[in-house]
Amino acid sequence: MSGPGPMAAAVPDRDGLWSRRLFALLAGTAVAAVSGRVLLALDPSHLDAARGVVWLVMLGHLAQRYWRPRRTGRLIWRPRVAGPHGAEPGLVARRSAAGWLGLTADVTAGVVVALGGFSVLTERWPQVEAGRSPVLAAVALGLGWVVYAETRFTGRLALTGGGLRYGGDWYPWSEIRGVRRSGERAGGVHLRLEPERLPRTVVGGRDLAVPDERLIAAIEAFRTTPEALAVGLPVTPPEPAPGVAER
Repeated sequence: MSGPGPMAAAVPDRDGLWSRRLFALLAGTAVAAVSGRVLLALDPSHLDAARGVVWLVMLGHLAQRYWRPRRTGRLIWRPRVAGPHGAEPGLVARRSAAGWLGLTADVTAGVVVALGGFSVLTERWPQVEAGRSPVLAAVALGLGWVVYAETRFTGRLALTGGGLRYGGDWYPWSEIRGVRRSGERAGGVHLRLEPERLPRTVVGGRDLAVPDERLIAAIEAFRTTPEALAVGLPVTPPEPAPGVAER
């Protein structure tokens, strides 16, 4: 009887998934517990202070979106990439400095708006103060969820034998018919999917350390030969054609 062929390795290794999820769950729980302890210790004056800086935080949040650092990162081979369905070998792209700044800005703005908004409600309707603990607990759980979501998967984007993962979204190779630059201000790669999804599917861009040209070259190379990633041997991603500018 012949042994398993190269495509057998494309089946996700579920032995490596539970440990990653457990680690992510513990990290998220720890952050939620610490955040809850800190937030529940706040008094009304602290909530009023949050209300006073809402506009400043929102302006900073909008301003950071215009930062466009040069992206020169590369896809990195990992023998075990934790994804939504299991652990597989594949190529990983990390989040860029601008991406981390954007994530931090999103979380900060969300927390400040929630606290400031609750302060406004309690000022108008004092009876709302009774819901203070549940609201603060919900904010703490939200922070824990962000940490869980960021820790659960390997890298911001990954290419494996099964498909392409971006954050928590999964796109099998059988659905990807082509790629091109998105044309959006933040950059990114538009995936032409079958069946088409709405809104238009864009991956990468400003929040990814790998430039769009390298990502396009890798997706085009592996969408027709995913077995190259599935066999488990180190893979060097292709480079863009000479003369193609990285951004």
